Amino acid sequence: MSKLTKQTALEEAAQKRIKESHVLNGDADRLAKYYRGWADSYELDVEHEQYCGPIIVAELTGALQTAYVEGERAVITILDAGCGTGLVGMELERLGFRSIDGFDLSEAMVEKARETGVYRHIRADVDLNSSLTGYPDASYDITVCCGVFTLGHVRPDGLRELTRVTRPRGLVVVSVRKSYAEAASFEDEVLRLQEAGVLEPLQCLNDGRYLEEEGAHYWVLRVAEKPKGGRL
Repeated sequence: MSKLTKQTALEEAAQKRIKESHVLNGDADRLAKYYRGWADSYELDVEHEQYCGPIIVAELTGALQTAYVEGERAVITILDAGCGTGLVGMELERLGFRSIDGFDLSEAMVEKARETGVYRHIRADVDLNSSLTGYPDASYDITVCCGVFTLGHVRPDGLRELTRVTRPRGLVVVSVRKSYAEAASFEDEVLRLQEAGVLEPLQCLNDGRYLEEEGAHYWVLRVAEKPKGGRL
């Protein structure tokens, strides 16, 4: 097999595994099982697909922290929601952030993330389609979420929990794959939470780079200081 043919085969296999993950309908057991088998090849697969979402989310978080969140980066608390193998966490550490926690549904992916050494605390078996049990209200200065609001994974209402665990005037930075945004009406959830006085959208970078085959929208949201009627 030629080098070019082998490369093509690897790229096709990566595309196949990514697409297979999109039809799991947010089922926690199926997702956990799938990622248990995918963990070892995940980073190589997304590298083949030129996955730049983690870099964009981290760089965006760095700029936002400078603009909106006072304090040294080393002490700014960040939750990496759906951290996977730790790609976002590693980029955040490169930018000087040190107080990073993470969680993921998959134990196998969390084991990979734990090996990076960038997380203070990291947990597995946490389903964003459910409540984030064990994470108190207003725990973090910034919450980031990359690669989770995508086909077959987490419903848009998972955004409520990300908002809940972020402190008032804190920031939530999420990537939203374009096809998912349209299919799941993600923007409607943002508007609903805005109308409820829970958050305010600061910015949306539309159709940014994400994967080779498709872009994503990058939402920057600020948690309200005093949500009307309490948190949702």
